[in-house]
Amino acid sequence: MEALSAQLDTDTMPVHVAIIMDGNGRWANDRGLPRTAGHKKGVDAVRETVEGAAEMGIQYLTLFGFSSENWKRPESEVSDLMGLLRFYLQREITTLHKKNIRFRIIGDRTKLSQDIVKLIEKGENLTQLNQGLQLTIALSYGGHADITHAAKLLAQDVASGLISPEQVTEEKLAEKLSTSDLPNPDLLIRTSGEKRISNFLLWQTAYSEFVFVDTLWPDFDKNQLAEAVGTFQKRERRFGAVGS
Repeated sequence: MEALSAQLDTDTMPVHVAIIMDGNGRWANDRGLPRTAGHKKGVDAVRETVEGAAEMGIQYLTLFGFSSENWKRPESEVSDLMGLLRFYLQREITTLHKKNIRFRIIGDRTKLSQDIVKLIEKGENLTQLNQGLQLTIALSYGGHADITHAAKLLAQDVASGLISPEQVTEEKLAEKLSTSDLPNPDLLIRTSGEKRISNFLLWQTAYSEFVFVDTLWPDFDKNQLAEAVGTFQKRERRFGAVGS
């Protein structure tokens, strides 16, 4: 990690990195283990990645933990995932707080059990003033739903006379998204070799750099993160303009 990080340019470090954590099930299947074993090992990868991002000076890290579509998975698997979420919230938040990391959740909390919601709120309240890495985990999250909810809020503003239809802009819609207080991701990483973004941060990643790695999520570590950042730093970001 130290050798790879030393090769990175601190002046072009991505401010915000988003990661689609994919491959837990395949990792387990490859080893003849139940899918839950992959999810448990994936929690270790989360811990490793958060530590690596903080050490590298990345300011914002957003992890896709559970999509709105994941509720369609077998009930037993969803139950196991929720159990791991409880474990993470109970065991990791204090550590995050000690490391000055701010923790937050985006997504539809109405589908989560009340005890999990209370653990989330406790963690957010405990870490809300921390100034280190800003860690966001997307749970029960979908990009379509995020944009739709933002549009509804804007429509309510128009209906109540706060703004006119002509005053609806991209900037005003972005202010209604669940990530309104975060910069858009500079870098989006997806593990497991899949090359799609699966309804994750659709609006926010319009000009993100995408890096797809073959590594399954449970095997993702600080070195893999540093390599992805190194790939990002070799890109020329033009945001629709003509390159140099």
